[in-house]
Amino acid sequence: MASDEKSVLLEKIANQVRMCEKCRLCKTATNGVPGEGNPHSELIFIGEAPGANEDREGRPFVGRAGMLLEFMLNQIGYKREDVWIGNIVKHRPPENRDPLPDEIEACKPYLTNQIEVISPKLIVTLGRFSMNYFLPDAKISQEHGKAHNLIKYHLYPVYHPAAGLRNPSMKTELIKDFLRIPDVLKEISLKKEHIAETKNAPFQPPEVARNDPPSSEGGQIKLI
Repeated sequence: MASDEKSVLLEKIANQVRMCEKCRLCKTATNGVPGEGNPHSELIFIGEAPGANEDREGRPFVGRAGMLLEFMLNQIGYKREDVWIGNIVKHRPPENRDPLPDEIEACKPYLTNQIEVISPKLIVTLGRFSMNYFLPDAKISQEHGKAHNLIKYHLYPVYHPAAGLRNPSMKTELIKDFLRIPDVLKEISLKKEHIAETKNAPFQPPEVARNDPPSSEGGQIKLI
């Protein structure tokens, strides 16, 4: 899919989000927050839901958590505009409460379509709600910093930047996991190259085991 085509499709989804009235959140939110960034990025980041700053500006991760996210991106050689950033819920829950299951379900088609359009190499989930969207029974304390192959996509859960701002030990783990992202991307590329080489390799018939003939001495067969 051409990058221009991706941009057009993502903008159509964004307009649908801005006009969405599928759940109660649109009644209390100021703006829909569709997500933004590079439409052909190999790397996307998915958080939980917009906060107060995001609701006001209609953009994801523009508050203190966003500043930490941008700092960590810089540490691994990326700028904000190099990647795509979004949330599983597109409108701010009141008082920053946790999104409810029916609200997550209402937004699901938007995120599903966005991921399909971008077709990233790696999805980095920020926080437990985002991780549980893809791994329903997983615990963030156990799965952060571990890569998962979800058949169509690769997933890499980390703690949410907002949790890192509240908890110094979580921030340490978050930064450590974040610094591994380039290595995770390399591992994915190497696996894909190996699979491609295996598929394209010429067929080699298996060697047929053969029994050596009995040895002989002086023309006489010697049984072994």
